[in-house]
Amino acid sequence: MKWHMAKGGLLFLAPWLIGVISFVLYPLAYSLFLSFQKVGISPDGSGFKYDFVGMDNFKYAFFRDNVFPIELMLFVRESLLIVPITVIFALLVSILLNQKFPGRFLFRAIFFLPVIFATGQVLLALFDQGQGEISFAKQYDVEGLIYNSLPQMIAEPLVGILGKFVIILWFSGIQIVIFLAAFQTIPKSVYEAAQIDGATPWESFWKITFTPIVPFIFLNLVYTVVDLSFSPFNPILKHILLNMIKIDTGYGYASAIGWIYFAFIILLVGVLFGLARLFSSGKKG
Repeated sequence: MKWHMAKGGLLFLAPWLIGVISFVLYPLAYSLFLSFQKVGISPDGSGFKYDFVGMDNFKYAFFRDNVFPIELMLFVRESLLIVPITVIFALLVSILLNQKFPGRFLFRAIFFLPVIFATGQVLLALFDQGQGEISFAKQYDVEGLIYNSLPQMIAEPLVGILGKFVIILWFSGIQIVIFLAAFQTIPKSVYEAAQIDGATPWESFWKITFTPIVPFIFLNLVYTVVDLSFSPFNPILKHILLNMIKIDTGYGYASAIGWIYFAFIILLVGVLFGLARLFSSGKKG
């Protein structure tokens, strides 16, 4: 009986397992294999030729590639600004959308629509047409003001954010939904009791709302980092794709820098989880 039940469960899982093995595990294993190879075309033109080069592709990424390390540092610098801005914006919007007012479900849908429509090539097309920029930034020369007022290291990513500001905010749909779900976990009676005791909205937020949503804040930080790392505007992904079609680098080197980038994202996510654990242990202490 148990075997028949298990067999039925496996049959239902089979399409998913086949998909994971075919489209996730096999490509990952194959790309890891390629990262240690020099991939070229076989002399007879019948397929690929693999020459084992060990760690040479990885060494090339850090010691000979003049673009990849710079793009990696630029990604970190922009992420330090874009990720907090996106999460804070999502928190503020979700607080507003959590209030009771006519048409709030319509506004919730409006903020989530870009997640459905503005993806991939759609975002690239909008950005190429200059639709991601803020009009007043050009009108009042905000970029010039930033460059004149701040050091170049800080000014460059800020100007980059201004150029993508509208599109960056479009990335906040999922985060808004997560925060709205977090607010539903807080009993309304707690707010009513605080209001009777004379607590201001500011005090209610910090003493009632903020503590329960801290885990959701860290969840949104992790999601935003991962989402940003695979956005169509990421120059590292473009660099990987460019190296795939180069004769002197090819699939082997592109796979190697892809794995380096993957490990780097895992490291960033690990740092966020470590900070979350430190924060939670500090609260308990």
